[in-house]
Amino acid sequence: MKDINLGIIGVSGLVGRKILKVIEEYGLYFNEIHFFASFKSIGKKIKFQDKDFEIEELNNNSFKNLDYALFCAGSEVAKKWAPIAEKNNCIVIDNSSAFRNEKDIPLIVSTININDFYKSKRKIIANPNCSTIQSVIVLDVINKVNPIQRIIYSTYQSISGGGKKAIDDYENNTCYYFPLNIKNTCIPLIGEIGDNNYTSEEMKMINETRKIFHNNDLKISATCIRVPVLYCHGVNIYIECLNEIDLKEIKKQLALCPSIVIMDDNQLNLFPSSLIAKDNDLVYVGRIRKDLFNQKGMWIYCVSDNLRIGAATNVVKILKNIISMDQ
Repeated sequence: MKDINLGIIGVSGLVGRKILKVIEEYGLYFNEIHFFASFKSIGKKIKFQDKDFEIEELNNNSFKNLDYALFCAGSEVAKKWAPIAEKNNCIVIDNSSAFRNEKDIPLIVSTININDFYKSKRKIIANPNCSTIQSVIVLDVINKVNPIQRIIYSTYQSISGGGKKAIDDYENNTCYYFPLNIKNTCIPLIGEIGDNNYTSEEMKMINETRKIFHNNDLKISATCIRVPVLYCHGVNIYIECLNEIDLKEIKKQLALCPSIVIMDDNQLNLFPSSLIAKDNDLVYVGRIRKDLFNQKGMWIYCVSDNLRIGAATNVVKILKNIISMDQ
């Protein structure tokens, strides 16, 4: 087996640490592994696979001996350093929004469109938005049963999606990160408001879904809401298909997908929740029903762990897939 050298940039953050946990769970081992973080973390020790590693300074020479680099340090860091890694023939998987809209850079969900990377001339891969990932895993199944014509997203996104500063606001009952006290309300504003009155988070979901499905004409709208829950995002999705909805067949195909668990018994109060989705790599779906006024329309609610399947796990699965193809 080929010796592989890995670098993780932003290892001290929420997603960085979750990536380490997922790598250990998936039993991946590397010839060399190097950890990089912000200046204040340089020199600190981090334990991984029963060894202590020192966090290093990121510089122009950091990528010369690396085969893969996982970026989870934000857009500005990715924009500066990912192209340098690419020039050193290092494959980059970036968790930020820096490259998601670049036409020549593949936007990958590991179970849906990994082949987009093998068709690309670039060595940078963009990891989609956390809410997008869990949604398209469900939508991909439905689209194969009955081609989707229209999507309306309503997200209920957890505090951890905003990072450590957001969690601090929630736990300390403060308003430094959020404009309102998130402990006592929902906030229908994630990201910056654009000229079209949609937020950057909402436009991410619209544009990323189109790119992943290779369909720029797909009609999509979104409303993204931050809710006072620490972990796991919920997404309520209205789906309009080409033909009349066959709910029985859709449920059958959803149940066959290894990444999806159906929880849909209203009498038993069996529906997706953060309580069941936390700390695993599954998308839980429920409240599956036809639209009352459109026989081609349906509703579905899905929940998953935003730090795992919405970020770290997809990154690690992409990495694992490429490594296996490269052996």
